[in-house]
Amino acid sequence: MQTKILELRDRATFFLVLCVDMNPDDPGDLWTLYQRKALRTYGFPCDNEPNILMTHLRGDDHATNDPYHWGDRTKKTAHNFIIQHWNELQEGDVIDVEFILGETKVKKESQFEVPF
Repeated sequence: MQTKILELRDRATFFLVLCVDMNPDDPGDLWTLYQRKALRTYGFPCDNEPNILMTHLRGDDHATNDPYHWGDRTKKTAHNFIIQHWNELQEGDVIDVEFILGETKVKKESQFEVPF
């Protein structure tokens, strides 16, 4: 399974999320077979399409792979975008909801200075 920490931004909003693609990596590995069985038991399709579990990086909120379970515009919009663009996203990318929705013309920059 692949993980990425992403920066979610919206109007007066900034927080970090941990996203996990709930697809096991190596289809021939015995551990992967166990992961597939375990994940399918809980309804994850393991079909190699991005199936993104998202939670706050703080770990004090719920986690879900259903963007509509969040109940707010910021997380729902960001989660859908992350699913659609998972393979293009890099660790630390900014997911700017206002930019995604066309409310601003310039995407917000990261809160962090990355030294590389």
